[in-house]
Amino acid sequence: MFDFQYQLKVLPDKPGVYLMKNSLGEIIYVGKAKVLKNRVRQYFQNSRNHSEKVKAMVRHISEFEYIVTDSEMEALILECNLIKKYRPHYNILLKDDKRYPFLKITVNEDFPRIIYARTVSRDGAKYFGPYTSPSSVYETMEVIKKIFPIRTCRLSIKKNGKMVRPCLNYYIGLCKAPCGGHITREEYGKIVKGIVDFLSGKDKSIIKKLKEDMNAASENLEFEKAAELRDKIFAVEKVIEKQKITTVGFENEDFINVYSDGKDSCVQIFFLRTGKIIGREHFIVENTVDLPKSEVISNFIKEFYGGTAYIGKTIYVPEVDDIHLLEDWLSMKKGSRVYIKVPFRGEKRETLDLVEENAETTLKNFKLKFIQDKKLYNTSLEELSQILELDDIPHRIEAYDISNIQGVDSVGSMVVFEDGRPKNSDYRRFRINTVVGANDYDSMREIIKRRFQHGLDEIERIKEKNLKLSAGKFCIFPDLILMDGGKGQVNAALQVLKGLNVDIPVCGMVKDNHHRTRGLIYDNRDLTINCSSNVIKLIARIQDEVHRFAISYHRSLRNKRAFHSVLEDIPNVGKTRRRALLMKFGSIDNIKKANLEELTATPSIDRRTAKNIISYFKMDGKN
Repeated sequence: MFDFQYQLKVLPDKPGVYLMKNSLGEIIYVGKAKVLKNRVRQYFQNSRNHSEKVKAMVRHISEFEYIVTDSEMEALILECNLIKKYRPHYNILLKDDKRYPFLKITVNEDFPRIIYARTVSRDGAKYFGPYTSPSSVYETMEVIKKIFPIRTCRLSIKKNGKMVRPCLNYYIGLCKAPCGGHITREEYGKIVKGIVDFLSGKDKSIIKKLKEDMNAASENLEFEKAAELRDKIFAVEKVIEKQKITTVGFENEDFINVYSDGKDSCVQIFFLRTGKIIGREHFIVENTVDLPKSEVISNFIKEFYGGTAYIGKTIYVPEVDDIHLLEDWLSMKKGSRVYIKVPFRGEKRETLDLVEENAETTLKNFKLKFIQDKKLYNTSLEELSQILELDDIPHRIEAYDISNIQGVDSVGSMVVFEDGRPKNSDYRRFRINTVVGANDYDSMREIIKRRFQHGLDEIERIKEKNLKLSAGKFCIFPDLILMDGGKGQVNAALQVLKGLNVDIPVCGMVKDNHHRTRGLIYDNRDLTINCSSNVIKLIARIQDEVHRFAISYHRSLRNKRAFHSVLEDIPNVGKTRRRALLMKFGSIDNIKKANLEELTATPSIDRRTAKNIISYFKMDGKN
């Protein structure tokens, strides 16, 4: 039994991170403190000044633990890492946790390339971004390739000291082929400088030069060339048009603001690079009732920049907690000084107000769509309830599918829809353990039994400890089960449920000859549903989702197996030696044919290891 009074009494007078846990031992909140003793005690004192969110969290705390750090900065770093690791329920978590794409110019190479990048590394290359979608990156790359003939391949410029034959890009004018010696390093460097200037916002000079070349080509009656240059100008202007909003004096800056409606919040961020808004992003943050704007923004900065997002030189916010600590942390991550500023007037403040207006519009539109979708989903669920003649509307639906190829890597998937919406946190994957070969019925019996037996056991433990059902992961049962299949799959599930004494209606989702969802199998009846109805659209969505989830898991297992090398099974052959063998011999077959002298001539392969390789393949041949 956790002794709160004693643990609160022995809290240290030092900085650190504290972890709040529920009755199941799950971490539900992670926080940092300049002084652990003062901060943690606040949660368990008079709750009159606590927000509703904190009150709800405290009711679920069964124990806590803490980690002492040497400084508040270390506590901040540890807090960010633990939040990303555990995703605690009561921490402010962003709905969107993606990595932002960049354009990378490999100026650290003799003949630089332009490539798509997801992360920023200190490798000497130049990075431009972040862009808010991959499509905008590829579109910009296409424009650049039309204007600047730069290489995009991974070809080595020289192969064994000799030039290589250029690829197709050279012959269609998209590359100057430095690999074939068709351009000097100095000339190629001018092309790269043009790209860097273009991405740095110096596009007026580029358009001016293109127009001059187009007019000259037209005067010389080179109409094909003039038309080609005209198309290039249009392409450049199209990209520039998307970056049209400009302000004087901005350079690599981020503007962050938040709008709250009293319950939920929307955080909006504008990315300004060389004076242009190149993109914006928003994040819906739920359950922020009573939280001050400064705390929401502080938590947003820690989570957003705690990943791999590019950090601007200056970040403008309306207000924020721990401003100096956050500045030091961001500067350490970036490797150069980062400033967080709070403007009260002028152009910067006007931009922040614009960001807040966008956040307000986004949150209102999000909630409006949510209400409309909820109404649509409720109608669909009511129709489904009527079609199946159920007593109640199926608010929680679980769907199951099996995926394998000729019985190999058989897996099962479970997806959950609550009130018509997918609940990703409740999705589950099952690797089939007891079934050999392609037997979908027995595989389905296994995963249904595992899922509901686990749920029944969990319910017993919760009853013993007098806990709430929300504390479990499997104890909440669905109102309806959908199987991706026909009568065989439905009967397999019903057989297991009956054995467990669990009474839940089960349907099979069936497709027509064109592989489109057409209806349900229920109570040994084939129910065809109007293909234009909302309920069939909901069923089709569920069927597609459970199939996608099963396929993605099966593919990941298959890929892991495919990338497994037989060399990994040979004693004393690690990663370095495997790479050396493949570099020299090119394939496993050639390694099998190699003799002792050829193997020992390979870098890092000694005589003992060479004998191990030969013995392994001899044994493998006998098997």
